Amino acid sequence: MRYRKEHKQATRQRIIKTAGRRFKRDGIDASGISALMSDAGLTNGAFYTHFTSKDELVATAVADQLRAQNADIVEQAAPGRAGLEQIVRWYLSTQHRDSSDDGCPSAALLDEIRRCADPTRQAYTDGVLVVAEGIAARLAPDDPLSVRTKTLSTYAMMAGTLQLSRALADRQLADELLEQGIHNALALLGIEHGYATTAN
Repeated sequence: MRYRKEHKQATRQRIIKTAGRRFKRDGIDASGISALMSDAGLTNGAFYTHFTSKDELVATAVADQLRAQNADIVEQAAPGRAGLEQIVRWYLSTQHRDSSDDGCPSAALLDEIRRCADPTRQAYTDGVLVVAEGIAARLAPDDPLSVRTKTLSTYAMMAGTLQLSRALADRQLADELLEQGIHNALALLGIEHGYATTAN
């Protein structure tokens, strides 16, 4: 029985991970249950063993993607302003731009999330606030709440810059846009003159 419970949890997590990747690649609306389950190596019938609806999976996958972004990027960054620079440079890197499947759910899905049901929007809000809090804690460690809106505004600017860079057919222009975005984000955070010149 213990094996079955662990196996079921592992299978559920596999569905969530593969769904998150497909949502970011193809969009939420364009990703049907059949394709999602095929990605996970499972049959359609197994879906309802783990989720009551596609909406539940979307909310769960969005939360999982933001949790992963926070754990893999924000929590791994150095403390203080050096960490802010690391986060900005990772986010606006050519690698991140060119790998949307593994990238930020905000840059890939914001337009669709705003049209999703309330549970998905709430899951997104909760997740993005955790990311924002990790950034704010480096910007104003004594009072991170005082810079939460500034942090969210910077995050939104970075997401928009990444989206536009992905959409441009001119690769050189897209790269220049990312570099300008790094300058802009660091300026918004008040550290434009303190960042290193390491490559993305």
